[in-house]
Amino acid sequence: MSTGRFFWFLPTSGDGRSIVGSSHASSQQTVPANYRPPTRRYLAEVARAADRLGYEGVLTPTGTWCEDAWLSASALLAETERLKFLVAFRPGLTPPTLAAQQAATLQRFSEGRVLLNIVSGGDDVEQRRFGDWLDHDQRYARTGEFLHIVDAIWRQESLDFKGDYYKVADARVSEPPDPLPQIYFGGSSPAALPIAAKYVDVYLTWGEPPQDAATKIARVRELAEQRGRTVRFGIRLHTISRDTSAAAWAVANDMLSGLRTDQIAKATALHTRSQSEGQRRMTALHGGRTDQLEIYPNLWAGVGLVRGGAGTALVGSHEEVANLICEYYSLGFDEFILSGYPHLEEAYWFAEGVLPLLKRKGVA
Repeated sequence: MSTGRFFWFLPTSGDGRSIVGSSHASSQQTVPANYRPPTRRYLAEVARAADRLGYEGVLTPTGTWCEDAWLSASALLAETERLKFLVAFRPGLTPPTLAAQQAATLQRFSEGRVLLNIVSGGDDVEQRRFGDWLDHDQRYARTGEFLHIVDAIWRQESLDFKGDYYKVADARVSEPPDPLPQIYFGGSSPAALPIAAKYVDVYLTWGEPPQDAATKIARVRELAEQRGRTVRFGIRLHTISRDTSAAAWAVANDMLSGLRTDQIAKATALHTRSQSEGQRRMTALHGGRTDQLEIYPNLWAGVGLVRGGAGTALVGSHEEVANLICEYYSLGFDEFILSGYPHLEEAYWFAEGVLPLLKRKGVA
């Protein structure tokens, strides 16, 4: 098993010292009093910090409350030197030939620093905002066709294809990207796992307790092996790391104190009804309660009380956080996509406090 790769996160929906975020289906976003708008200058600060601190790359997210991922990555690639950009996008909103062309161009302009995170879309409400009316399982089936077309025209001169969702004739790109962008993908439902096994390089999951996460990736590994493929595994987590455990938990408790009861109740109701199985699993970890948020030693579900998507954080001393990462690593995870509020300062806490310990342990 290779050493782990550690990514940071671009807060393209805004940042702050409290939790910023919302359910993807919500009609408004949670914005704390100390909110930092996602301006190009601020995002460039975060990207440059991640570049200097030695992170492999940054995830540029997608969704209602985010700045556009393609445009954000394009603007910030010029601000960095070696940092990779894991660009999230939704297959149903961009034709596959155009997406293949856009990715190839960005890969050339960035000199090989682009990775792609495929987001099929888990919530009907948000998908319909973008004009996508397919149901949950249809979206994953469409993703399979999308990835088939993109991969084919990157690897061969042209493609004729007729499927249930796409029909192309003589599809091609002017020049294939070099190297081919690695494909990252997440999804917890039975409709998602075969797509991961057949097409992707890295299967991503949100931060469930270690054994639960290990059970999920074991199924993907099994499906991939049936196809003669090998898939790597990544996990998406927040982090609050300090010199002492008490200091880290004090930060978590301060974040919790800034959340209103009605905010939590509304977000929990939306997340519980989500079509995304992964989102429902995140919500089940806390169930809207605030008194049992440490769901595993040093794994805190407080972020997911109001934020959609990744809802758990590694909380503790640098040594405690490093030990929990080592536990995930021992179970087969070697890609860690991390974030923390505020993203600028927390990038330093983790890189200066935890990464040196992981390097000594042979994990980073």
